[in-house]
Amino acid sequence: MAKKEEKKDVLENAEVLQEKLVGIEGWFENNPKVAIGIVAAIILVVGGYFGYRYYNNSQDNLAQGEMFQAIRYFEADSLAQALNGDGNNLGFLQIIEDYSGTKAGNLANYYAGVIYLKQGKFPLAIFHLEDFSANDLLVQARAYSLIGDAYMEQNNFESAAKYYTKAAGYKPNKEFTPTYLMKAALAYEKLNQADKAKAAYQTIIDEFWESSEYQNARKFKARLETNS
Repeated sequence: MAKKEEKKDVLENAEVLQEKLVGIEGWFENNPKVAIGIVAAIILVVGGYFGYRYYNNSQDNLAQGEMFQAIRYFEADSLAQALNGDGNNLGFLQIIEDYSGTKAGNLANYYAGVIYLKQGKFPLAIFHLEDFSANDLLVQARAYSLIGDAYMEQNNFESAAKYYTKAAGYKPNKEFTPTYLMKAALAYEKLNQADKAKAAYQTIIDEFWESSEYQNARKFKARLETNS
């Protein structure tokens, strides 16, 4: 009996579906201009999406070629040329302007932020590093940590602690996370927030006992406990 009812439901649903399809066909026949407009809009959206992807990829390839010399200047510590170009080759700032929205333009923000940090231009460093984004294991966390460094240099310990903690929480790993936690703990100590500093040290002790920061974390936590 249940099987007959199930079969009946399926047949009834099929009939309803057929009626709806007939109704849609009739609507298209009675509204040809609107139907053509809808189809044209769909084609335009789909074509625009793939067209943009193609354009963006071609722009990214151009930007990567343009950025090659700027990276060489950066690696040679010729920071002014890396940032502003040399008259023949673009610097990171021009690449950011000319190729915004590309992967290369995004990476240029990271390089520009590092350069400004080295030059002591901390607000500009923060501006460019905040404009950078990545989903890799290491570089995004490194960018957060560098923003924290820029805030530390300006004695903005609250913002520094925020970004160090953000760096430590981004895809934790034994190579770099302990360093970010140590920085966060220092910023919290500067804020006289001993409990948060001790918590950062404790995380290193509990989770990263093989790291080079382990012994210092134990020592600094003990100091805080003695002074409290």
